[in-house]
Amino acid sequence: MNSQEICKRFLEFFRKRGHAILPSASLVPENDPSVLFTTAGMQPLVPYLLGTSHPQGKRLANVQKCVRTQDIDEVGDNTHDTFFEMLGNWSLGDYFKEGAIKWSYEFLTSKEEGLGLDPHRLYITVFEGDSDAPRDDESAEIWMKLGISAQRIYFLPKKFNWWSLGDNGPCGPDTEMFYDITENGLGNLSKEEFLVADARQNVVEIWNDVFMEYEKKEGKVVSRLKQRNVDTGAGLERLAMVMQGKSNIFETDLFTPIMQKINEFTSLEDVKAKRIIADHIRTSVFLIADGVIPSNTDSGYVLRRLIRRTTYYCNLIGLKDNAMFDLVNSIIDTYQGTNYGLKPKEKYIKETIQNEEIQFRKTLESGKKQAEKIIKTTPGEFISGEDAFSLFSTYGYPLELTIEIAFENGKKVNVEGFWENFKKHQELSRSGALKKFKGGLADHSEMSVKYHTATHLLHRALRVVLGIHVFQKGSNITPERLRFDFSHSAKMTDEEKKKVEDIVNAQIQASLPVSYEDLLIKEAEKQGAIGLFEEKYGDKVRVYQIGEGGKRFSLEFCGGPHVSNTGELGVFKITKEEAVSAGVRRIKAILIRA
Repeated sequence: MNSQEICKRFLEFFRKRGHAILPSASLVPENDPSVLFTTAGMQPLVPYLLGTSHPQGKRLANVQKCVRTQDIDEVGDNTHDTFFEMLGNWSLGDYFKEGAIKWSYEFLTSKEEGLGLDPHRLYITVFEGDSDAPRDDESAEIWMKLGISAQRIYFLPKKFNWWSLGDNGPCGPDTEMFYDITENGLGNLSKEEFLVADARQNVVEIWNDVFMEYEKKEGKVVSRLKQRNVDTGAGLERLAMVMQGKSNIFETDLFTPIMQKINEFTSLEDVKAKRIIADHIRTSVFLIADGVIPSNTDSGYVLRRLIRRTTYYCNLIGLKDNAMFDLVNSIIDTYQGTNYGLKPKEKYIKETIQNEEIQFRKTLESGKKQAEKIIKTTPGEFISGEDAFSLFSTYGYPLELTIEIAFENGKKVNVEGFWENFKKHQELSRSGALKKFKGGLADHSEMSVKYHTATHLLHRALRVVLGIHVFQKGSNITPERLRFDFSHSAKMTDEEKKKVEDIVNAQIQASLPVSYEDLLIKEAEKQGAIGLFEEKYGDKVRVYQIGEGGKRFSLEFCGGPHVSNTGELGVFKITKEEAVSAGVRRIKAILIRA
């Protein structure tokens, strides 16, 4: 069964069971300050897991694009990748453990509607309990009723069977499904034997049902949620691996076209290097398609690192210059039957990768000169971890090359010190991400909510003054100010900024009511609402309007929260207007008490 058929069966299975099918959200998260990328299918749904009603109802399903880079150094083994697709279904205060587990089992084992996997090759893990939540005997009993032997059900600690997106937000215990991919079958295993089989990748995790009953704040479970939710996830790459009888994801139909192309370009047998190239170029294609550009900060830094690692490994196995340019075609062709829209962006994706590759090849030369200088001036046997990381962070010079050139000169690199510096860098990047994210609020305090409402007024005022080409490109809101990015190529004049301020303040003084309505896409578009509906929300969207009837000023899709009346906002004042990138400007503004 190919990967597209797996997705089709999954979505149809849950559609028949009352789930609204959502499109994949962007890889660049809108309402989550804790991560640079969408790392799980539930991430775009956090407000609804916390209790906000979803316009599509209480049962949802989709196939979500995801990127995770914390395991980047594991890429090249049988199952790790940086980009993946997650099949997920959700219950927002509707069915709970019994419904979720029953349907997971049915889809995995049903030959008519699902994947037809052998139930005797399934292993199950459940939460063993701790001070935050009790042992999950209920899930174990449900599995046994479905026919899973108690000898194949393992109670494991939070490290294995608890899911949360980060230190804040919904969380809860989970039950995970593993499949035996060995030729003759492993049979019943003790807990210790199962963990060894998992470590050796003889069993593969193929599904995860999370029971979100709790909320975490600053890393601690503090309370129960208003509603009990179900969040499930099944990795498409691993399901394809199991369904296609492969021992690793790189032999599935998701990777074979690009792996074949790489093999055409080189006769060397460095399997790990080829897998890294295939994974990294695929992730880069999807990130660029979703608007990420190479840079030295945040998501752009991750993309730059992926392209540069790809360039390094292309050099390592003798691929020609600009090989990545040719490999992009294989990725785009593989996803031709999806709704990800890669083909129209092909030229831009190729140019972005090619430019970064050319720049990095120049960087390698300057980095090598700096590495040689450090080696010559460093006394003793070891190159410090700090120097090795400086080469990496400043010049983009890979650790592998630093180790190699040091060895050629009779020296070694303090690799442990390098990773200590790298970890510090990650923590700083993560801290920066907390302050800088697209479309998000730092909190739901009274002032943040006021600033969030003010962005709607600002957006509309900019379109009135500058033109209808203006669209929101991102925002960052704290209790102290708002920051709003928008599409516009020219610096705003003082007169234009004054006009925008006057328009916004006029709407505040008019004390316009703020309300919302859940509408079908066509109806929302017909009414003139602003939003990239097809890319985000599916058939229905939540539309907020400011003003009513003939006095309606703004109509825009949004998940909230907002004030109930513009009269609550105070006086709007622009403090700064500046360029962000080509074709994107940024406004910073404050609200002053009237």
